[in-house]
Amino acid sequence: MDLGEAKHAFVTGGASGIGLGIVDAMAARGIAVTIADIDAATLEQVVGERGGAAATVRGVVLDTRDRAGWARAKAEAEAALGPVDVLVNNAGIAPNGRAFADMDPESFDRILAINLTGVANGVFAFAADMRGRGRGHIVNTSSQAGLVASVPGVGAYAVAKFGVTALTEALRQELAPHGVGVSLLCPGYVATNLAENTRKVGGEIRDHAGAMPPSAVSAADVGAMVLAGIAADEPVIVTHAGAWRSVEPRFATIRAACERRDAA
Repeated sequence: MDLGEAKHAFVTGGASGIGLGIVDAMAARGIAVTIADIDAATLEQVVGERGGAAATVRGVVLDTRDRAGWARAKAEAEAALGPVDVLVNNAGIAPNGRAFADMDPESFDRILAINLTGVANGVFAFAADMRGRGRGHIVNTSSQAGLVASVPGVGAYAVAKFGVTALTEALRQELAPHGVGVSLLCPGYVATNLAENTRKVGGEIRDHAGAMPPSAVSAADVGAMVLAGIAADEPVIVTHAGAWRSVEPRFATIRAACERRDAA
């Protein structure tokens, strides 16, 4: 999408972390932004701090699990700033650190409801309008854990993020003939307040920080990558160098299985 034509972006989970990095990158390009976030206090603070930004930045409180809330947030946003040209479905919570055999099913349900169904709800709210206008771009935040489930304790999170990956790949095929771009954002570890935000919605956090490498990529870096990815209509946006090393064994296993069948 030509970012010069983008007038209004809607970013969920936009009051902190990667979402805020994307918001600031959009605003710096002169794109008006609606920040949607469940944390009303932080949202108010962030919007207030950006009151002097060149682009209009406004906030709306939204729990992405709430479909009626999505309809309300969309109506408010577009009444204030016009049709949404860029949707970034970024809101999410952290892994619970538990193996499936030890997991509270409610924890599993919460992770899927926010990390997967919340993304789908954004698509349900905006995709048809973008298709009808024949323009726009949707970015769905998955994870490197949405490409390979290789880290202990992220099983439920990986299920959700693999779902986002599948949703996004299918959506890209559906919308491409109508002039709407779709990108899958697959961040590696970025230092944010994700754990704190997870606790705020009742999510479970266990100490699996030992599996996380130091982050050489900031939320602002990701914001710049997302804008570049939108401009280039990239199918997948990967944030960290070396990601293929962890992803390749999974695809090699799938290829080997296919080749065995072909040779049978």
